[in-house]
Amino acid sequence: MNVLALVGSPRKGGNTDTLVDAILSGAQQRGHTVEKVYLKDVEIKPCIDCRACKREPFFCVLADGMRNIYSQLDMADVIVFGTPIYWFGPTGPMKTLLDRLRPYVANHLLRGKKALLVAPAGDGPKEADLTVEMFRRSLDYLGAELINTVLATAYDRGDIENDVEAMTKAKALGAAI
Repeated sequence: MNVLALVGSPRKGGNTDTLVDAILSGAQQRGHTVEKVYLKDVEIKPCIDCRACKREPFFCVLADGMRNIYSQLDMADVIVFGTPIYWFGPTGPMKTLLDRLRPYVANHLLRGKKALLVAPAGDGPKEADLTVEMFRRSLDYLGAELINTVLATAYDRGDIENDVEAMTKAKALGAAI
């Protein structure tokens, strides 16, 4: 299987990245192909609501880094969304990416795909409830399934190592893909 991780954190090597790596490591050990994209390194323009993606051939007309991400999403069997919680929601780059998934409403290319959500927060899992619901509803609308989440307590770099439960869950999810 192809596993694609989309990391919305601005910090490489931070808590979100560490949890995502734990999932990818387990998946790789099972023989799956893994790929990770740091959204901070990709130019993703905001959706301009032109609605071109609602007409044949059902793709976004904006020329930016999403073109590569669309190809990667099309090839993925499992998508790992990783975002720290900012003000009870995902980071700006992750929200912009979600907004740009609109072509998949019409082209149905995400139907049947599985997704995981990784979301560490300074005050713990209770801060992620709105983000989890947003992902669940969005993915359901697109025909994909949010199969599990890793919600963690972590704020400063390295804090995630203290959340043994979250680290254990991330490793187990990766190994179960």
